[in-house]
Amino acid sequence: MNLEHYWDLVIRYGTKAGMMIIAALILWIVGRLLIRLVDKLLKTVMDKQNIDPTLTRYAVNVVNVALNVALVVAILGYFGVQTTTFAALIAGAGVALGLAWSGLLANFAAGAFLIILRPYKVGDFVQINDTMGTVEEIGLFFTGINTLNNDRIYHGNAKVLGGTIENYSSNAYRRVELKCQLASDVDHVHASELLRQNLAKIPNVLSDPAPLVEIFEFTDIGPKLAVFPFCNNAHYWQVYWDTNRVIRETMIQGGFPYGLAKQVWIDQQGTPKV
Repeated sequence: MNLEHYWDLVIRYGTKAGMMIIAALILWIVGRLLIRLVDKLLKTVMDKQNIDPTLTRYAVNVVNVALNVALVVAILGYFGVQTTTFAALIAGAGVALGLAWSGLLANFAAGAFLIILRPYKVGDFVQINDTMGTVEEIGLFFTGINTLNNDRIYHGNAKVLGGTIENYSSNAYRRVELKCQLASDVDHVHASELLRQNLAKIPNVLSDPAPLVEIFEFTDIGPKLAVFPFCNNAHYWQVYWDTNRVIRETMIQGGFPYGLAKQVWIDQQGTPKV
């Protein structure tokens, strides 16, 4: 008789616990789906209002974290856990985590300052510390950058704010800096003028300011020219490669030996000479 009684209790409470667990799982799944829906709606609304993508992603991240915390509190309340007690636990845990995770909190605070001060935004081409690339995300704790070789690198926001930030997208144009070594017997005035003419023909090179070609320094071989065309940052690498090509073609076109004195170079007809 006692065994039957205990068995009935096990079945009764086991069924109740099982139903509560199933209900909690359903609540979690539905809650997560609703959170994703809210995130999507918020992003859509902010995009339609032409709000900056940096602020949009930051706001979506904050709302996502807040709703997930609310969902966990709701599930615990369903199991009978007092939310006031849970709030006290969160406060106590917050103090402990604040001491243990001071770095994360510093990153969080730095992320807020990055949004307010705006040294860069999503889509800008930057160099942050030793990383150069396009800003893809400014998150709660990290800034994500896509590098030129298509790697995604994350920097802690505190490190970003405390380091050096070079934003190449801030100004209207950027200077491409290359050099051209001439032999000592070359007419540098003629070579410079020919380079200026050919640089002006490169697509996306600006006419104002005009390309700069001047003597940069003197070496044992001869004068070294500074070859500085200007372009928009979006065209930087195209202009960089084209300028290298134009320097080479101009030296051949003018019949100017350049580089080391004993270096083999090619004249206009393509005949190797020393």
